Amino acid sequence: MKAMIIKQLGSSDVFELADKVTPIVKSGHMLVEVKASSVNPLDTMLRSSDTPWSANLPEVLHGDVAGIVTEVAGDVGHFKVGDEVYGCAGGIAGIDGALAEFMLVDVDLMAHKPKSLSMKEAAALPLVSITAWEALQNKLAVKEGDKVLIHGATGGVGHIAIQLAKYFGANVTATSMAKNIAVAATLGADNLVNVAEQSVQEYVEQYTDGVGFDAIFDTVAGENIQRSFEAARFNGGVATTLPIENVLQVALKSLSFHSVLMLIPMVEGINRSAHGEILTKVAELVDLGLVKPLLDDSDFTIWQVADAHARLESGKAVGKIALTA
Repeated sequence: MKAMIIKQLGSSDVFELADKVTPIVKSGHMLVEVKASSVNPLDTMLRSSDTPWSANLPEVLHGDVAGIVTEVAGDVGHFKVGDEVYGCAGGIAGIDGALAEFMLVDVDLMAHKPKSLSMKEAAALPLVSITAWEALQNKLAVKEGDKVLIHGATGGVGHIAIQLAKYFGANVTATSMAKNIAVAATLGADNLVNVAEQSVQEYVEQYTDGVGFDAIFDTVAGENIQRSFEAARFNGGVATTLPIENVLQVALKSLSFHSVLMLIPMVEGINRSAHGEILTKVAELVDLGLVKPLLDDSDFTIWQVADAHARLESGKAVGKIALTA
């Protein structure tokens, strides 16, 4: 089979086309003909820099995949040949990913694709949907009536988090850069903050009567995490997907602070079935019209993955960059 592989870390031009042996199905797995994938910041990080997973980085990157089942192991009962599926199931920890004609996947990490989406649209969802679900439900326990702040409205994780938080019954305030305000306004948040025009103090006063938000999901982090701490109420909760340095405000406001790393089940083999369960629920919400992926207007194939990575790294993408096979 054809595959885009890397043999060394570096810029996006390290990808090269190669022939690889088509994977052989093993217990608990199935073979998927890749129809689409998508680019996550994780993929560019794994390609370009040393990480905790670099020692056993596979040649074939990208976890997100949508495709058609072509073969299943004898012990797999809930998928069959011909099923359309999606998931985040490789591209890290020695597991080859989706930049190939076929991908061997653990069935626990997969779900049936939303019927109402194309393969390209479905491939944009797995990593970001699982991340947003784990942050809002497993960590922050968002519930009916909570006032939730989500930073990064039009980002890959942020735009899904807005829609899921609304489904969970929250009153959602989302932040966006000025250039993306028009797109952000289409995502269903109750309140939208242009970070170039409003200070934290101003929007906390406007949308929480000065009390602060019950739960904050910061998909931007870096220096922005201090704004999240400032915007949280006393005894509130903050979650992020990225490393941070100064956590003094966590102590001073008695915050519950959460790190979200959706890779753990896949990398460590812990409770992998939870990911398939989340994706099954997300597919239901998509087909009910409650969740919809925001796709960047770029058009790449997986064989143009170098260009897709360059687009993400340029900062010009709005929403997810998805690739077709």
